[in-house]
Amino acid sequence: MKSIFRALTLFLAVATLSAGLVAENTGADRYDQAIVARVEQQLASKQEFRNLQAAVDDGIVTLTGNVDLYQQKLDAAKKVRKLSQVQGVRNLIEVSSTVPDTQLAAQLDRKLYYDRLGYDNQFNYVTASVKDGVATLSGLTRTDVGRDSAVDLANRVPGVKEVVNDIQVAPASNFDDDIRIRALRAIYRDPVLSRYAIDPAAPIRIVVSNGKLSLYGTVENAMDKNIAGIRAGQVFGAFRVENNLEVVKKS
Repeated sequence: MKSIFRALTLFLAVATLSAGLVAENTGADRYDQAIVARVEQQLASKQEFRNLQAAVDDGIVTLTGNVDLYQQKLDAAKKVRKLSQVQGVRNLIEVSSTVPDTQLAAQLDRKLYYDRLGYDNQFNYVTASVKDGVATLSGLTRTDVGRDSAVDLANRVPGVKEVVNDIQVAPASNFDDDIRIRALRAIYRDPVLSRYAIDPAAPIRIVVSNGKLSLYGTVENAMDKNIAGIRAGQVFGAFRVENNLEVVKKS
């Protein structure tokens, strides 16, 4: 009799547990279905997300499909991540636009030279290398605003599949700012070098970090490079000077 009672108790316990699991799974399904509905509504509100699809598993949203720009891929994930009850986003969206790596690198470098024109761009030096559509940004900027601006620019260039940010930001320093101003005056007030201030896409870049003064960019001849190095070497407060200027190769 006792064995029958134990068996009946065990059966009721298993049945209760199974019912609870079924109810839990059913609730989770409804939970995920509600998230899918909200995600699809958000994606449908933007034309650039017209080719995207979403799936949800236990609150984790997986985005697939394609967009024209890398920034749109980031925007889609950001938009979905803000929705209520979303626990995470797996971003498997692909960028459909394609540009040859060498062409894309040249476009990025040109755009980066013009970035923040009229602000502090002469104190920033950022370059781009590209492999299989992945753009890696390197260099140093005076502020995090300059770094973020360069990254945002690269995110919006057609053909960029992904952006790797290796840009360093110089530490905030009034001492370094004084060196920047002195170097700017010393170089651009020189009668030989003053013409490099005319074209905003081809200035002599003055990069300063912890008292180290570095020159980047291109000049027309070796004499201009040497003069720029001499002027930089005369700047008061600079602990070390590196002349990384390149001479334009003439065909």
